[in-house]
Amino acid sequence: MRRYLILLALPVVTLAASRYTAEKTTDHGVAVVHLRDTALGVDVSIVPTVGNRAYELKVHGKNLLYFPSPDLAAFKNSRRPGLNGIPFLAPWANRISGGGFWADGKRYLFNSDLGSVHVGSDGIAIHGMLTSSPLWEVTEVKADRKSAHVTSRLPFWKYPELIANWPFAHEYEMTYTLADGGLQVSTTVKNLSAEAMPIVLGFHPYFNIPYVPRAEWTAHIAARKHIETDARLVATGEFTANDLPEQVSLKNHTFDDGFTDLVRAKDGHATFSVQAGAKKIQVIYGPKYQVAVVYAPPGQNYICFEPMTAITNGVNLAHDGKYSELETVAPGAAWQESFWVRFSGF
Repeated sequence: MRRYLILLALPVVTLAASRYTAEKTTDHGVAVVHLRDTALGVDVSIVPTVGNRAYELKVHGKNLLYFPSPDLAAFKNSRRPGLNGIPFLAPWANRISGGGFWADGKRYLFNSDLGSVHVGSDGIAIHGMLTSSPLWEVTEVKADRKSAHVTSRLPFWKYPELIANWPFAHEYEMTYTLADGGLQVSTTVKNLSAEAMPIVLGFHPYFNIPYVPRAEWTAHIAARKHIETDARLVATGEFTANDLPEQVSLKNHTFDDGFTDLVRAKDGHATFSVQAGAKKIQVIYGPKYQVAVVYAPPGQNYICFEPMTAITNGVNLAHDGKYSELETVAPGAAWQESFWVRFSGF
């Protein structure tokens, strides 16, 4: 009896790894969320228990965010984690002067004894109460064929020490989304109180161009007006023309300046950028971010393009009749906006 070996031509199936991944993990004992785009070599790291801060935006292993701490444990355990990465500034960004603020025709004074806010000897409270907050709750970590994202929530209304210094019941939801070769940071504020709440929040992203000295960087400032300030860097309510050139060399130029009347595309977005040769980082503001603070102090290899909803001390200047663009969110309503970080040449 003859035996025949029959070979069947079966299709070969290759299980390709997903381009996007989203993962909860730990680093030096600290909870972290990683968002990855394996096709473009991008890795974003967020630490929810320290202000829900993104501290790494790595492109092919190079971190485009300034983050000088040796590791996450040292960062989290420091008495005052410094401003680095992408801190969230809320309920207000930058400075409020006078030891308190006006809202809805009422005067509210800050109470430093509660530990949620620090008022300096000059009467200025800076950067809100949440830059290093451990109160964020991760609600979703997810990836699909088109993106990876993490969403977190902070129910501000739950915490008496916060409400005492900003007496509006509200909550925040923040989503970091890695998609289309960039990072989107979306923020929603839900006003649960009975009165309109001022929206004077912002972000303070720190960017660097790895392995390129700042003397070789140039910046693009997409704004028509410069915000005038007093000696304490508190806005006066006056504005002057922005007379900077299209590209500003950072070799000898420093910044600690606010700008408004942003130059916007048809979709309402305004784009700020820093570049060195082919390497470029863009920060794209959504329409409700009306103000850009640019911070590039002497002797530092970073620049900050800070998306802000209002000028410094805008909540008080609006009460004084010196600022007409203050945003508010009505009782029971929600405010939402995004900014994007895009990069090329790395």
